[in-house]
Amino acid sequence: MIKGSISSIETMGLVDGPGIRYVVFLQGCKLRCLFCHNPETWKMEDKLLMTPDELIRKVLKYKNYYGEEGGLTFSGGEPLLQPEFLLECLRLAKTCNLHTALDTAGVGFGDYEEILKYTDLVILDIKAIDEEGFKKMTGSTMKEFHHFLDVCIKMQKPLWLRQVIVPGINDTEDYILKLKQYIKQIPNVEKVELLPYHELGKEKYHDLKIPYPLENTKAMDPTRLQELQALLKSKD
Repeated sequence: MIKGSISSIETMGLVDGPGIRYVVFLQGCKLRCLFCHNPETWKMEDKLLMTPDELIRKVLKYKNYYGEEGGLTFSGGEPLLQPEFLLECLRLAKTCNLHTALDTAGVGFGDYEEILKYTDLVILDIKAIDEEGFKKMTGSTMKEFHHFLDVCIKMQKPLWLRQVIVPGINDTEDYILKLKQYIKQIPNVEKVELLPYHELGKEKYHDLKIPYPLENTKAMDPTRLQELQALLKSKD
């Protein structure tokens, strides 16, 4: 019997896709992003174990709140690291006419095409736009990310793109202009968001006795973020 390892659940999420969402945060992530604020999700631990049937039954209790626009979002960690559980949950969700979204960095494994067949929206995290930047930001290569993105493009999946902006790393106009050109090459993009780096995860690292990579980095200035967002949206 397939069981998923779940880190946490949010029953009324408002930022993880359209409308009101039931958000399931799965355990496990191969990336070690400098700005990660959920280090407790890295390891594939047996936290809250649940079968797809059990999870969908819980989701359906809230279905009336979600309407046609809201629905079910899988996040993490990295949901693609539990592909069998994820696939069965998505399949069941679609039999119940739930809108499904996948919040992912695109670095997992499994049959992406089969998973995306039951996914209405992909919220894709852009960590960086080249190999050097991606390695610095995540400790990994872009190979699997590119593979996942290629499948999304092939299947014409609606994409929301998100990029965390970190002071001293990618908060320059030069980077935003390069990001803008990078995004132009990706079809099916419906929305692009710049997210501010914050320090909310710092205490988690201290509690887990893990060195915090951005110990001396201040939270992103909201005014500066708005300026960069305007630059990203500006016409050439």
